Amino acid sequence: METEAKETAGELPEREQPAERPWWREAVVYQVYVRSFADANGDGTGDLAGVRAHLPYLAALGADALWFNPWYPSPLADAGYDIVDYRSIDPTFGTLQEAEQLIAEARALGIRTIVDIVPNHVSSQHPWFEEALAGPPGSAARQRFWFRSGRGVAGELPPNEWQSIFGGPAWTRVPDGEWYLHLFAPEQPDLNWERAEVWREHEDILRFWFGRGVAGVRIDSAALLFKDPELPDELPDELPHESPGAAAGEHPFTDRDELHEVYRRWRAVADSYAEPRVLVGEVWLADAGRLARYLRPDELHTAFNFDFLACPWEPGPMRASIESALASHARVDAPATWVLSNHDVTRSVTRYGRAETGFAFEAKREGIPTDLLRGKRRARAAALLAMALPGSMYIYQGEELGLPEVEDIPPDKRQDPMWLRSGGLDPGRDGCRVCLPWSGTKPPYGFSSNPDVPLWLDHQPDDWAPLSVEAQSADPGSMLSLYRAGLRTRRTAPWGAGDQLCWLDYGDEVVAFRRGDDFACLVNFGSQPIDLPAGAQVLLSSADLVGDRLSQDTTVWLVQTADPGSVRPGTASDATQLPVNERGR
Repeated sequence: METEAKETAGELPEREQPAERPWWREAVVYQVYVRSFADANGDGTGDLAGVRAHLPYLAALGADALWFNPWYPSPLADAGYDIVDYRSIDPTFGTLQEAEQLIAEARALGIRTIVDIVPNHVSSQHPWFEEALAGPPGSAARQRFWFRSGRGVAGELPPNEWQSIFGGPAWTRVPDGEWYLHLFAPEQPDLNWERAEVWREHEDILRFWFGRGVAGVRIDSAALLFKDPELPDELPDELPHESPGAAAGEHPFTDRDELHEVYRRWRAVADSYAEPRVLVGEVWLADAGRLARYLRPDELHTAFNFDFLACPWEPGPMRASIESALASHARVDAPATWVLSNHDVTRSVTRYGRAETGFAFEAKREGIPTDLLRGKRRARAAALLAMALPGSMYIYQGEELGLPEVEDIPPDKRQDPMWLRSGGLDPGRDGCRVCLPWSGTKPPYGFSSNPDVPLWLDHQPDDWAPLSVEAQSADPGSMLSLYRAGLRTRRTAPWGAGDQLCWLDYGDEVVAFRRGDDFACLVNFGSQPIDLPAGAQVLLSSADLVGDRLSQDTTVWLVQTADPGSVRPGTASDATQLPVNERGR
C-alpha cells in the first residue's frame, strides 16, 4: 500500500524518557485480533501476512507494542483460547516462520510483540487431554486435570455446584463416569496446577516464545489457576470476580494465595534475558489492594485496569477509578494501565452512547437505546483522557476508527460460545470482533484480498465506508486523526518525566489534573460549558471549543503559560498538589 509505506516509525518522535526507564511503563499497546485484522491470502480470515502488510499503519499510529490474541492451532471452541499446541501457529494464520518474520519486522519499526498465554486450560483436543481421556480414572494423565467422581447414587451429579463463566455447569461427564472441570467451555478443560509438570510446561512455553524475540506475554485469566482441592460448593450464580463470601485468598478458584509463587517463577524466567521480558496479567479483582499484590517487584510487571474500562461516564466514578488505580499501583512501583475496550466487551462508542452507562459488561445486552453521536463524542473524550494519564495504554483494534458494536448479527452467523451456551439470551462478543474496514465503499472494505469470498464473521455493516482507514486518513476531524495526533503528542511527553499528577478543582462536573509544571488535562462531563484558564495554550481537544469554553463530553490538553491557579470567573483554583505516591483513598 503506497499510502501506508509513507507512514513509517521514523516519522514519529522518539519517546522522551530516561534511558534506564523500562519501555513498558508508558507503552502504547495495540491489541491485534488476527482473525479480524486483515486478510492477505483471500480466504476471508485475517492472517499474519495481513498484519505484516499493515505494520507501517501501526507504526504511524504510534504503537510501541502489539498484543496478539492466541494465534496457536485451535478448534476454535472459544476463538482460539482453546489451544492444541502452544509452540506453533494455526495454519489459518500462517506459519511459525511467518510469526518470526512478523516479530522481527515489527521490531525494526520500533514495535515489540506480546503474545497471549493461556495457563488455566487447554483445548479438549490437546494431546494431554486426549491422553487423559484414554487413561483410566486415577491415572497420571488425568491428574494433570481436575477429574473427579460425581455425587448422587450413581455419580450422576457433578462433583459440586460450580458454574461455568460461559453459563451452565462447570463440569462435564466422560463415558467412564468421571467428571472433569472447565471454568469456561467444555472444550477447555482446566489444568491442575498442583502438578509440577504443568509448571515446567508453561515455563518452557515462555522460553520458547521469548527465544523467538517476543518481548512479553499477556496472561489470560491469570487469577484462576489454583483451585481448592476440597472443591467446596459456591452459589451457582456466583462469578469468579464477584465473590464476597470468601476471605481474601480463600475463594475456591479465584485469587488464591498459591498463585504468587507461579508468577515469581515466571518473573525469574522473564528477567533472565538481556532485555527482560514483560509479564501482563488479566486479573479480574474488585479489590485494588489484592490486585497490587500481583504487581510486586518480583511478580508481574503490569495488569489490566478493568475498573477503568468498566467505569460509567460520570465524573465522580471516573476520578475515583483513576485515583484508586494510581494509589494502589504506586505502592508497588508499578505503572497503571488504561483500557477502554477489548475483544470481550461492547465497543466504547456504543457503550458510552447508551442511556445506561454503568458497568461495561452488564451493558452488553441488546435492545438498550444507543445514541452513537453521543457515544462517539464521549469515546473521543475518553481516548484523550486515557492518553494523558501516567502509565501504559491499550488500544483494541478498531477503537482508533471509532467503530461501534455490531448488534444485528443474525443467529446463524454468531460464533461466540457465550451466545451459544446461553441459548441466545446473551448476545456474546461477536459484535466487537467484526472485521476491520480498510478502504472502499462497500464490504469487505479492503479487509480481504478477495472481495468475493465470505468473511469468517460475515456481517460488516453497509454504512461503514466513512469509518474506513482510507476515509478517515483524509479527514483531519476523524477519530483516526485524533488518535494519531494524541499519540504523537503523548510520545513527546509534554508533561515531562515522571508519573506525578495533581488534581485541579473545576467543580463536580469536571475531571481535571495537572502533570509536570505546565500541562493540564480537563474533561467536562457537565451540560454547561466551562471557561478555560487564562493564558492557556490548547494542544489538542477531542471536540471543537466554543471560543475559549469547553463543552460537554469534551477533553482538552493545555499548556499553562500563566500561573496555573489563574482561572476565569466561575471556575475554581488549583487543588493542593500531592504526588501520586503520597495520595491514598
